[in-house]
Amino acid sequence: MFADNIIFFPHRASTTAGRVDNLGFFLLGTTGLMAVLVAGLLIGFAVRYRRRPGQPPPAEMRGNTALELFWTITPVFVFLVMFFWGAVVYFDAYRAPDDATVVYGIGKQWMWKFQHPEGQREINALHVPLGRPVKLMLTSEDVVHSFFVPDFRTHMDVLPNRYTSVWFNADRAGTYHLFCSQYCGTAHSKMVGTVHVLGPAEYQDWLNQHAEGSLALQGRKTFLKYRCLSCHGGDQRDHPRAPLLEDLYGRRVTLRDGRTVLADDEYIRRSIYQPGAEIVLGWEDIMPNFRGQVSEEEIVELIAYLKSLRRGQTPKRVEEYPPPTTTPPINSEK
Repeated sequence: MFADNIIFFPHRASTTAGRVDNLGFFLLGTTGLMAVLVAGLLIGFAVRYRRRPGQPPPAEMRGNTALELFWTITPVFVFLVMFFWGAVVYFDAYRAPDDATVVYGIGKQWMWKFQHPEGQREINALHVPLGRPVKLMLTSEDVVHSFFVPDFRTHMDVLPNRYTSVWFNADRAGTYHLFCSQYCGTAHSKMVGTVHVLGPAEYQDWLNQHAEGSLALQGRKTFLKYRCLSCHGGDQRDHPRAPLLEDLYGRRVTLRDGRTVLADDEYIRRSIYQPGAEIVLGWEDIMPNFRGQVSEEEIVELIAYLKSLRRGQTPKRVEEYPPPTTTPPINSEK
């Protein structure tokens, strides 16, 4: 490929890379050609029409309407081509296919942390399958970072207090550099990692060797750890305090102010860190704020758990079970 033959030019290692390169070469060629044309005309006219000794000043020149319309309108069409071409490439690069594998990534001064659906966790490394789309859900624990893999032509800002996403389909096996391209503090230059693209068999072996239980299972433990059952328990007959969370993910929720919102990753995260911002219709604002208690990794686990939670699968509250029986102590003096 042309790009691979350019010295110091990153390899093309994803299905997006070729489209990004083609657009980049078009922009570079078009703007470069115009720069050369303008510079050439400027120098040529300066030499040809320079003032010479003994010659009178030139006569006043009137504008040429047709020429002015030409050099005003023609660039507009060139820029429109750039705009629409860029829009197509952008939407294709940032709208993941429905069958993409979702991996959660967290930027933190100064490291990258990744969590796979099967429960595998990585720091400053990301293992992905060859020839399969991977969608990254990204957030930051502190400041603004930026996820950048030059060989994939993949770049996305990673922001605190919200999720951003980007996807890629790696079509070339190997190991590629991962950078933070946003200055994020004194050790910014050390916030680097690697992306390992593995064939199907190798990737499955890696998953098996690093299995820790699915994210949904870990999320269930987190759900119990923070006693979410106290309000979101499965038995809503006696004094319910909060809505049931079964089959929540992916449906629209009606709020007290009449709005409806989609129960997606961002909604769940807001509900935990800013519970008073969006109160569900029919319920009171009694949920405490868990910011500073629940970590970003645990948020990811809870999201995975709620994605999997179906009707009738909410665990029973421990308080519903009878307490253990005790026997009176034996009096040894009798």
